[in-house]
Amino acid sequence: MAATIQSLSNTNILTATATPLLLSSSSSCQSRFICKPIAITINTPNNIFRASSFSLNSLRRRSPLPPSRCQMISSEPETEMGFSDSRVSSFSALKSLTTSPFDRYTREKTSIVVLGVSYHTAPVEMLEKLSIPQTAWGRAITELYGLNHIQEAAVLSTCNRMEIYVLALALHPGVADVIQWIEKTSGVLASDFHPHLYMLRESDAIQHLFEVSAGLDSLVLGEGQILSQVKQVVKSGEGVTGFGKTISNLFKHAIIAGKRVRSETNIASGAVSVSSAAVELAVMKLPEPYIATARILVIGAGKMGKLVIKHLIAKGWTKIIVVNRSEERVAAIRKEFKNVEIIYRPLAEMLTSAGEADVVFTSTASETLLFTKENVEALSPVSPKAERSRLFIDISVPRNVGSCVSDVKNTQVYNVYDLKEIVATNKEDRLRKAMKAQAIIADVSIAFRDWRDSQETVPTIKKLNACFDGIIRPEVEGWLSKLRDDFPKYEKKASEDLIRKIKNKLLHGPMKHLRCDGSDCRTLDEVLENMHVLSRIFNLEADDPIWIQKIRTKAEQKAK
Repeated sequence: MAATIQSLSNTNILTATATPLLLSSSSSCQSRFICKPIAITINTPNNIFRASSFSLNSLRRRSPLPPSRCQMISSEPETEMGFSDSRVSSFSALKSLTTSPFDRYTREKTSIVVLGVSYHTAPVEMLEKLSIPQTAWGRAITELYGLNHIQEAAVLSTCNRMEIYVLALALHPGVADVIQWIEKTSGVLASDFHPHLYMLRESDAIQHLFEVSAGLDSLVLGEGQILSQVKQVVKSGEGVTGFGKTISNLFKHAIIAGKRVRSETNIASGAVSVSSAAVELAVMKLPEPYIATARILVIGAGKMGKLVIKHLIAKGWTKIIVVNRSEERVAAIRKEFKNVEIIYRPLAEMLTSAGEADVVFTSTASETLLFTKENVEALSPVSPKAERSRLFIDISVPRNVGSCVSDVKNTQVYNVYDLKEIVATNKEDRLRKAMKAQAIIADVSIAFRDWRDSQETVPTIKKLNACFDGIIRPEVEGWLSKLRDDFPKYEKKASEDLIRKIKNKLLHGPMKHLRCDGSDCRTLDEVLENMHVLSRIFNLEADDPIWIQKIRTKAEQKAK
């Protein structure tokens, strides 16, 4: 089935058609639908360039699961005022939409959108350039919120992905705003990262995040670290302007999905983490006679480094050299694993230690390369007779080991992408668990959708409550004041209770018809129609469109 893929650059809104292609991915031992890359010509003021457009469809399998996202995108036709279904295909056409006398913003519902790159679509070099440090997530949310067409935002940037989640006031301008922000923040031209960029919206974006949180979209199926990273998004967003109610609840539901999938399917039991996969890779690549005696060096004693040490110990190694900036973390690890010889070396001795090691694991947050071709060539050979190679296993993003190091004689370099080799185990069991996980994700998605739908009527419910209060209160208080001129203060509470009870009884019927929380079979369309009817009957004043409210708020902030 043909599918419409929205492909956007910083200067254009483009459309193209692609056919879903079923690919077998050894990285997670499962089949997935992904849209076939297609050539697109992008017209810019200064030049024309061609790029490939991808629409990521993470974890779509054969029936009985729902159709692929590619198909679902095409099942939601979208028309613009005064334009045909062929969609907007030029910047000038988009400009005319946003500047037309029609109030386009009030006619278009806000959209949950995710824009990103991942190991599915981008090489590690591009992920490095676009990655956003965890310490900068809060600032990024604030900056994204400051964009004209963005109401809420969140950032999820890990070693395998960089994704921006937003609540866009208007879809096309909002996406264009985010792309320009990525270009400005990363320093990478949109024309360079555009071929690797994917965009998902609404139900597709929601399901994608839930799959990510559940570990279904990870390089290692079911790995647990991603759930901690999703939790960190919520923690980083607390108190930050722009991490609003919708995006916040989206990520909280994603955490629920991730927890349920792991507890109800035990999906992680048949999988491995990135750190354990790195150790497995070392075991696979070392010549069998040398496995037991291989000299191990771990650079970095953070969370990932500690996990590497843990899995090395589980494989039987009893002596591990650890290079770190300070000894404090290494001492804590040594205290935890008392029966293993863990030797600390300062960072200044890194190259000397590497020259004495057979296997070097790197896991640091360094933004510059620790090992280059030049300094590795200067290391003493791993074996005088060159019977085997020195292994560099780099699980850092950005990378700690330059790719050119592999050109050094008797040296092998592996990074997170090479872990695909050892992930292809327990395929059938994992796929069965993944199918069950999809059912859980569908259940949590419904819960989030019900919550979101319920928010549609909140302003009307508040106004209706205020309207009834304005009618009942003067009558009750006026009647009571006629009974006694010196109406006692202690009887004020009794009058408040009376007003509340009358109001609640009168509002019971209307409120029932405004309920949209999944507790009955009433559809959202029915509820919205009831909402509009009540608004007309009681002459409830309409709020300004949200984009006007946002501009007014910004103007007031600047005035201060």
